[in-house]
Amino acid sequence: MPQVIIDGHAHEFEAGERLLQFCLDRGIEVPHFCYHPALSVPANCRQCLVKAGLPARDRASGELVKDENGNPVTNYFPKLQTSCSLDLADGMVVHTQYDSEEVSGAQADNLELMLINHPLDCPICDQAGQCPLQIQAYKYGPEGSRFEFEKVHKPKRVQLGPNVVLDAERCINCTRCTRFTTEVSKSHQLSIIGRGDKNYPMTAPGQEFDDPYSMNVTDICPVGALTEDYFRFKARVWEMSHTPSISDFGGKGINVDYWVRDNQILRITPRENLSVNEFWMPDAARLVYQRYNENRPKGPSIGGKASDWDAAYDEAASLLKAANGKVLFLGSAYATVEDNYLLMKLAEAIGSEAPQYISHVEAGSGDDWLISDDRAPNTQGCERLDINPVDPVLLKAKLSEGEIQVLYVLEDDPIAAGVLSAEDLSGVKVILHHYHTTNETLFCADAALPAAMCVETIGTYVNEAGRAQRLRPAKMIRLMNRSLMREAGVGQSRTDRHGTPFDRWFDEGNQIDCKPGWESIPAIAERVGLTLSYKSPAAIMDEVALTLPAFGGATHKAMDLLGVGLEDIGEVV
Repeated sequence: MPQVIIDGHAHEFEAGERLLQFCLDRGIEVPHFCYHPALSVPANCRQCLVKAGLPARDRASGELVKDENGNPVTNYFPKLQTSCSLDLADGMVVHTQYDSEEVSGAQADNLELMLINHPLDCPICDQAGQCPLQIQAYKYGPEGSRFEFEKVHKPKRVQLGPNVVLDAERCINCTRCTRFTTEVSKSHQLSIIGRGDKNYPMTAPGQEFDDPYSMNVTDICPVGALTEDYFRFKARVWEMSHTPSISDFGGKGINVDYWVRDNQILRITPRENLSVNEFWMPDAARLVYQRYNENRPKGPSIGGKASDWDAAYDEAASLLKAANGKVLFLGSAYATVEDNYLLMKLAEAIGSEAPQYISHVEAGSGDDWLISDDRAPNTQGCERLDINPVDPVLLKAKLSEGEIQVLYVLEDDPIAAGVLSAEDLSGVKVILHHYHTTNETLFCADAALPAAMCVETIGTYVNEAGRAQRLRPAKMIRLMNRSLMREAGVGQSRTDRHGTPFDRWFDEGNQIDCKPGWESIPAIAERVGLTLSYKSPAAIMDEVALTLPAFGGATHKAMDLLGVGLEDIGEVV
């Protein structure tokens, strides 16, 4: 294979690769601003400069020219090259800032020019702590500035659209934002206006930046020029923990980071997964952050009155026993594979028919990209468990004819979904695992058990493309299960039992009194004579992967951070 020599070390490469991405893939840091792997290469920031050359060859014979020591002679290009646009060639010799004072000097000079008109407002900038310009200025920039004149002033606090705010003085004209709207979202809503040092991104006159994917430009902006409106001045990145997990916004299975402070979700950002969402996510998937914090229940209840967990479990079990098998179980496309699997086991143990689930597909509501027609995240997980969609007409008929005495609902809301009405449930006992106090079925529930949401539990979602992906807990809940603590990376022998592994700021009042289904369902099952003994959700998923061909290979270990694709027969792709 062809080779390139970078800072004295030989590396093999494949035809068509470019230097900067090649270096980044191998952990060789080359500073840059305008380059992004999903966008075109304008080479306009000039920060990724390197010294490069090719082996000298005799024009007549084509043989390599060697010096007096027998080493190949390198003909360096007359000027430093932008590594983002430099195609690799066999025998190419490259010197980065680590190996060349000329390169490091050029990068420092370039940063000095960039900072001439940049406002030194890091202490009040939302990008502080995660700002490539700030980081590179410290690592590669000059010690100080020689510019002693008034800086150029540009528009500040410009509301480009409902979700993005512009501070034009911070812009370094990398054009990442304009290339995103042109090449990725294709809304063409942003362009660079002005000339010279007056340049900055802007919408056309009379238009607003209402692209459904607008906030992606805040992720790729290398400075604090574009910020998220909903997150402005909420918290510093060093005050928050961030947990890699999966979004429950629709069936695409978008990979995300959940950012937490005071045990509340403050921000959601996309996490790179080239097999699912690449680097992006829709604005709507970020703006659901409040539902993880607000209108959450304060504990279980029986007949609408507050209770403790043991009493609620006893009540649920009593209702199941008294029904003599006349129980309809509704699984959930919002619940994990593990929780739905345990519900199947419980239904089988009491002699009821297999669980069904409520479909949340809204035809035509998606965009053929990252917004799906399916509003639920785990429909494929239900289907692969052979849990089928419920027929509302048939369900209502069974209820009216008295064939169902108990309706057991796992993490869904049949009344709000339009499947049932409150009148349909008159005379029927209801056991409900619910997320919010606004759940309309909650008012009909005889035993209500608050359920952990996707940011508080461990489990598996299968997206609509058949990719099994793993949830990780980002928030603390009360009476936290050992499996949750272990997943969060906290040892069981900690002396500070009131500490939290999720964020550095701790507010016990923000802990929700809820339990994941893989903890509450076995507690109910034990009271009806069924033992569902598993050490952790990982053990449940191991059993699912071993016994159900549709999940073959989908263990938590195999899923790791990026998930595992499943073919129709359930084998690992």
